[in-house]
Amino acid sequence: MRLAPFALLYCLLCTPVLSQATEKTVYGLNEYAALADLSLQVPAKLDTGAKTASLSARDIERFKRDGEPWVRFYLALDDAHDHPIELPLARISKIKRRAGDYDPEDEKTYTARPVVELQICMGKALRSIEVNLTDRSAFQYPLLIGSDALKRFDALVDPSLKYAAGKPGCATVANSAE
Repeated sequence: MRLAPFALLYCLLCTPVLSQATEKTVYGLNEYAALADLSLQVPAKLDTGAKTASLSARDIERFKRDGEPWVRFYLALDDAHDHPIELPLARISKIKRRAGDYDPEDEKTYTARPVVELQICMGKALRSIEVNLTDRSAFQYPLLIGSDALKRFDALVDPSLKYAAGKPGCATVANSAE
């Protein structure tokens, strides 16, 4: 048959795509994430529709240390987290407000949030990601991991799964350029 060469060619062309997909790690809609810098493990929601990652924080205060911008905050997880955390400020992020969060008199369609860099471990992968700070105490998951961070994890998200990567088990610090 004359179709056999075309079928073989098609299979050969698809092989690189399939091998790239096998290099990705499949994560569920929710995963356990270890915040290595803070010696803490929290449940996280993986959200491909969000661009950035967000960590639940309260009493967020920017300040200068040795002329450099820093941020001080408390984790908004529960009453047990009553000590302040101080980290260098990576940048300020402008987050688009949702329709229900928009005040027409305020005239701002975004909210400014401080961003810090954290080492996050999911499964066996440890990556340095940017995380904006905001009070997420009204949400079920204190950490939201958006598409920017998911790319750094080489993640494929299967929303039918939960905790597919298991408990965080990072043995060594990964290169932040990964």
